[in-house]
Amino acid sequence: MSDGNGQKKDKEGSVLDTAAANPKPYVMPDDPEPADPAVSQKELDEARDRVLRTLAEMENLRRRTKKEVDDARAYGISGFARDVLDIADNLQRALDAVPADARASADPGLKALMEGVELTEKSLHNALEKHGVKKFEPIGEKFDPNVQQAMYEVPDQSVPSGTVVQVVQAGYMIADRVLRPALVGVSKGGAKAGPTPNANTSDTAA
Repeated sequence: MSDGNGQKKDKEGSVLDTAAANPKPYVMPDDPEPADPAVSQKELDEARDRVLRTLAEMENLRRRTKKEVDDARAYGISGFARDVLDIADNLQRALDAVPADARASADPGLKALMEGVELTEKSLHNALEKHGVKKFEPIGEKFDPNVQQAMYEVPDQSVPSGTVVQVVQAGYMIADRVLRPALVGVSKGGAKAGPTPNANTSDTAA
């Protein structure tokens, strides 16, 4: 139904929205102008650089985290192990307090006690080694201040000067670190140890 002005009306006489009923077709906008190739390449290079930097930072973070985890696993018991060493020292002192000849002639009760102390010391060292703690006694080795502590010098012409001739207290390593340096006596007066011979040097006769 339409009025005199040509507008359509519904049954109740309301004017119908002919624009909504007949929408205009969608017209595609004009194509955008092509981007500058130089600008696009620069943006691509910057994005690639950011990605590479991010990957490098992530790899560094992964390596640091792995090292911290490995260190915690290897050296996390250092404090506890250092305290346990006092027990190992006391067990060793108990064994050293009884001379070998006295042990040979001792009654069965004392022998059983000493055997028990020896077994306890052995079990303790096995437990320490299980967690990466190893005992070392550098007798006869060249003095190394990195893992040994010299307590005194011993005049001895039979060995090169600077050789460990006595071990006062054994040292301990945890993985590749010194848990406790060995207390040693170092020789004095003998000839100094010469340099290690070069294996690549050949003896040729003239």
